Amino acid sequence: MPLMLPEARERAALLTDVHTELRLDLTSTEDFGVEATISFGCTEPGASTFLELNGGTDVTLDGRPAAYADGRIPLTDLAAANTVRVTARMPYVTDGDGMTVTVDPADGERYVCAHTSMDITQKVIPCFDQPDIKTTFAVTVVAPSHWTVLANGPLEERASGEGADTWRFGTTPRFSSYLFTLVGGPWVSVTWDEPYAPAPGGTLPFGWHARASQERELRRDAEELRRITSACFQHYTTVFEPEYPYADYQQVFAPGLNWGAMEFPGCVVYRDQALTRGAPTELERQWLASTIAHEMAHMWFGDLVTMRWWEDSWLNESFADFMGYDVAGTAAGYSDAWTSAAISRKPAGYRADRRRSSHPIAEDTEKIVDVDTAFANFDMITYAKGNATLAQLGHWLGDEDFLAGVNTHLTTHAFGNADLAAFLDSLDSATDKDVRAWAAAWLRTTGFDTLRVTRDDSGVPVLTREGSRPHRLTVSAYDDDMRLVSSRDVHLGEEPVRLEEFAGRVVVPNSGDETFAVVRPDERSWAAVTAGLSSVESQLTRAMLWWTAVDLCESQAIGVGELVDLADRHLRPETHPLVFEGVVRALQTVVRRYAAPGEVAAHLAVVSDIARGAVEGGDPALAPGAARTLARLSADRTFLVEWLGRDDFDQNVRWAAVHRLAELGDASHVDAEAERDRSVAGHHAALTARAAIPTPEAKEAAWAQLMGGELGSHEFHAVGAGFWGWEQADLVRPWLQRYVTDGLALAQRSGQAMGDVIGDAFPVLPLDPDVRRGLRDAVASALEGDVPTVLARSWNDSLDDLDRTL
Repeated sequence: MPLMLPEARERAALLTDVHTELRLDLTSTEDFGVEATISFGCTEPGASTFLELNGGTDVTLDGRPAAYADGRIPLTDLAAANTVRVTARMPYVTDGDGMTVTVDPADGERYVCAHTSMDITQKVIPCFDQPDIKTTFAVTVVAPSHWTVLANGPLEERASGEGADTWRFGTTPRFSSYLFTLVGGPWVSVTWDEPYAPAPGGTLPFGWHARASQERELRRDAEELRRITSACFQHYTTVFEPEYPYADYQQVFAPGLNWGAMEFPGCVVYRDQALTRGAPTELERQWLASTIAHEMAHMWFGDLVTMRWWEDSWLNESFADFMGYDVAGTAAGYSDAWTSAAISRKPAGYRADRRRSSHPIAEDTEKIVDVDTAFANFDMITYAKGNATLAQLGHWLGDEDFLAGVNTHLTTHAFGNADLAAFLDSLDSATDKDVRAWAAAWLRTTGFDTLRVTRDDSGVPVLTREGSRPHRLTVSAYDDDMRLVSSRDVHLGEEPVRLEEFAGRVVVPNSGDETFAVVRPDERSWAAVTAGLSSVESQLTRAMLWWTAVDLCESQAIGVGELVDLADRHLRPETHPLVFEGVVRALQTVVRRYAAPGEVAAHLAVVSDIARGAVEGGDPALAPGAARTLARLSADRTFLVEWLGRDDFDQNVRWAAVHRLAELGDASHVDAEAERDRSVAGHHAALTARAAIPTPEAKEAAWAQLMGGELGSHEFHAVGAGFWGWEQADLVRPWLQRYVTDGLALAQRSGQAMGDVIGDAFPVLPLDPDVRRGLRDAVASALEGDVPTVLARSWNDSLDDLDRTL
């Protein structure tokens, strides 16, 4: 039974001073044991409430069988002070929603990780599962002796036993139940003591941990991982006034996590795929650096100060996303982080903001009626658009006032909860600007503005805003060869801004990508941009202009062929790996979604040839991304087989080639590569390649696997990624309707995570318009019935994308 907003409000008003003691036994491979002692105060003695516990068996309350139904344990006739004891056996899961068990195919080792979030902690322990009831945690774990166990608190004692050890962790500060975690397994570790004057002894324990089979990769990257972590920590503890709230800081590459990473206090967990076997691309390197900074920002934004209810999830995620890119650049040495955001992150925000599911960054409380609705709003409005909006806020306020307001917010609400009104109060105390009007324009509205350049009769450029938001941005002037002439800071509101000093020049608004708005240059400027894009000196400006070209194509102002021609001219000389990789990714998305089926192969052949040129050019920064693109798009089987015969290609490129060969009808390399790479990533890559085999028999086998209900969420994603081959539209056509019916049936018997990956597996193919309309009608018809909230959100987004294509 999902928690509803009125219930959460009532319970939050009732309960005070919550403390949780836990003993978890992970020694059984069948299920795990939980013993919980929860103490709390009650503001209305005699009232009743409930604990959540989802999926437990043999549940007792204070030693007696619990009146346990629909995932709730009633607590009646409460006293002013209460202590309850719950025991239960709980199931392991493989879908990442709960105590997730993974057996590593490389060595057979078992890992158990409490992957929680939203209302998932109740699948692990009994708890008051809402963000505005915070509790301390004192945790003891019994686990196999050869394991290492990590949790939110610092390890205080490890006692050896017969085949199992007991790990006792120190009591944590108060935080919300959705942030509880523990991870157990034979981890390999890199640890150090990080200097931090306020800590006892002047240091804090830090560490990075990974599966035993990833030891080579962890040792390879350990120095850089430590450097990024230390740089970010020293930065945050310098600029944030509240001290770091926890007793240590562990980071774990854990299997089975459904998110890219999760900000568990003192024990951050990342998807283990982030620790790549082969050379990461530049976008992947930037992603990891900004994610490390993102999750560390959460120790203050989200963990120390938490939203009251899920409508203010942006107070967690928008801030952490913004801080992640900003601090990766200013502290960790990834100075092009905002270029990465411009070419890969912000476009996802624009696309999300075009859909009917668009919502204000700060949503109305009453619209987030339950946690499933909230889960659906953890999207690129909350992350990408929220990030960009806060960047604009900082640019508008100035860094000093912005940081002062942030520190007031963190200090005032430390270890508590806050909402938008509280945040605006904090900003208001630091500036004389009207932050409430700014918030009304930016945080309480949907959509984005258009910045348009026109010329008056005398040739003077005029910048106007189509929309409703104030903007502070850089406008740059170029000569006809796209050499920068000058720039100026512009405050743009309702009134047009005449740029008299730029008369006769090419004009590029938002050249520093400071604001969240699309750009429509005047005809003369756009002609100069298309002729000289690769000559623009600033990679950030080039990234913004490439997105403008993609946006014009998706808006049908220019054709797909024009965009591909632009890339053919200006992407070949591109030397910046973030711009190159981001544009190549965007091209593949646009071609597959918007090009006529008969034109797709030719367009992707151009992209493949651009990638080949980058590989043969020998630039080591471009090579990882270009090689993977070439391997995935090449139609030259002989070339791909020759690549597989070489020992100097990294594993990511090898699997891309194996996948492509299977897609072309040669599946003979899959088993050999799976034997060569017996990792979790290799297991997933083999699933993808086998699902790509272009025969009805192979597709039927893959479909049975996909919809059989036995796959974990990562395995499901892997099979789905291979099934809808871009050249296989005719072959997979019989499964388009089955995706709707079978996918819905699977979602109805699964949880949030599986509903999410079913939606992600939506067939994005170059289809004839009639076939596309048939798929659209099937999805629309299904949505008239009972579709789980998370899948319904994803399918409605896919409907919008189909409509835009049509």
